[in-house]
Amino acid sequence: MSVVVAVKPSARKRNAKVGRIVFEDGPRHAFESREAAERWADDLSAGDGHVWVATAHPRDGGVADLYLVSRATNAKLEAAYDKRRRRLRGDADPEQASLGSPP
Repeated sequence: MSVVVAVKPSARKRNAKVGRIVFEDGPRHAFESREAAERWADDLSAGDGHVWVATAHPRDGGVADLYLVSRATNAKLEAAYDKRRRRLRGDADPEQASLGSPP
């Protein structure tokens, strides 16, 4: 039995190895079993962004049985301006002073 894994954009964006594989070999890959696909995902995750396989939705009309996916862990933090980023991290609010006032 062959299992087809389709690579989702989230996995390509989060993991450089996945992006390279898609560029070189395309977005779909066949494996002998789900376990083999999960081992592949684990190998890709080593030292890079975490990716995993998820079951394709039953109503999905594509040829894929599984998806290789990822999640952007700090999407809010990465999109925030510096001041907001510090607040989201929980850093203490630095005291602000105008340029003309002595410290």
